[in-house]
Amino acid sequence: MATYLIICFSSAFLAVLTTPIVIRLAYYIRAMDQPGVRTVHQRPIPRIGGVAIFLSAMCPLIAVLFLNNAVGRAFGEMRQEITILLCAATFIFLIGLVDDLKNLPARFKFLAELVAGTALCIADVRISNIALTDHWVISLGNWGCVLTLLWVVGITNAVNFSDGLDGLAAGISAIACGTIAIFSIHNSGVAMGVFMLALVGSLSGFLVFNFNPAKVFMGDCGSLFLGFTIASASVLCVAKSATLMGLALPALALGIPIFDTLFSMLRRFLERRSLFAPDRSHIHHRLLDLGLHQRHAVMAIHLATLIATGLGLFMMVNQNVSSLVVFGCVLLLIVLLFRVVGAVRLRETMTRLRERYAISQQRKQDREVFEHLQLRFRQATDVACWWQTVCETAQWMGFTRVSLKTTYPDGRLEEKFWRSPQSPPPRPGLVTMTIPFGDGDPAVSHEFEIAMCVHGSLEATAQRASLFSRLIDEHAAAAMAWMPAIETMYSDIHVRNTL
Repeated sequence: MATYLIICFSSAFLAVLTTPIVIRLAYYIRAMDQPGVRTVHQRPIPRIGGVAIFLSAMCPLIAVLFLNNAVGRAFGEMRQEITILLCAATFIFLIGLVDDLKNLPARFKFLAELVAGTALCIADVRISNIALTDHWVISLGNWGCVLTLLWVVGITNAVNFSDGLDGLAAGISAIACGTIAIFSIHNSGVAMGVFMLALVGSLSGFLVFNFNPAKVFMGDCGSLFLGFTIASASVLCVAKSATLMGLALPALALGIPIFDTLFSMLRRFLERRSLFAPDRSHIHHRLLDLGLHQRHAVMAIHLATLIATGLGLFMMVNQNVSSLVVFGCVLLLIVLLFRVVGAVRLRETMTRLRERYAISQQRKQDREVFEHLQLRFRQATDVACWWQTVCETAQWMGFTRVSLKTTYPDGRLEEKFWRSPQSPPPRPGLVTMTIPFGDGDPAVSHEFEIAMCVHGSLEATAQRASLFSRLIDEHAAAAMAWMPAIETMYSDIHVRNTL
């Protein structure tokens, strides 16, 4: 017990000492987080506080390796696994530090997380078996590596996304590390217990400077390092004990960041944005929108995390079906919290899903029509066939009118046009567009003017206009060769859909 306390307090002491130094260094090298649309701070804040967390946790852990007691021997027995974990975590820390200084692409960071997770799997730090109850054990086999990578990458990004308010990510991470430490010590996992207590101490010391109003942010070097380390430590706990609690307890402790990440990804998917695109709809943003002060919003999330974790600790009393019930109930409570603060709107989500499905079906239909019309244009052998195909294209795409205007140097204007046999819609439901159609002669200009009904959305209408423009552009060379013949055509041509 004395060793546990010494490790925890020494890490906290080192964090209190090193964080001011890191703050001065950040000002010197201008590693500052500038205010922006997504941020809530109003002035530049140093953003490499993760350096202090990393150093204050690593130094005591390295010292433990030289202890000649039970803790030192426990570390010696797991030297290979812990060494791989520390090396992979250091790699992720360095990637995050470079990102804080140079702004790396999100995909590059994602690839680095995959590489680090793969290194854990190669070192046999993976989820191979999960014991749901005393008599129900799931053997994952090769799927264990896939689950390990999903868990490691998911938790790493969940912690990273939660770093949106002063002290939020640090507080949640400290609770998660403390939970894993309790579980490890309860299951005689001395080494992982010490490891997590070192992180608890470093985060506690860092929170002195990170709690609102923050003097420093942990940055990606801190959030990525913490997320990866917590995920890897929980995997190592499962690898040694094969119990569900090794994943369930960290999942509950990080339940709010996990669900926040999942709901954010769903929201971006429905809005047809990149899954890595930033937004301002996380749960902490919702709490601020409800009128809570930043400090109160952070304390509310910390309190909810403590309650979820405290309820989850009942799973350690008896590992049977009742523990699964507790786990499921706590997850439902977390989801209910998101529903209460308005971070999840079921009706709006279902509406967006239907809209996305309708847009997808419309694009598929437009693509099929486009590919068919491509063949029709390629089969055109003269001006009459070409113009016929233009008119058929307009009818297939729901246009009300297409005209080809030719302007000569003397100001003379010739126009060939097609009208839909159907009645045109009211003016507000009509979109017109002019498409240049040049033949290289600056003295004579040609242009298409199209008018179309708004079916569904303006985006779908613009998509049809874009496909029409592409068809005209792809077959412009042949049309230019026939242009003298086009000028002798009748000025009014009506066609029927013969497709």
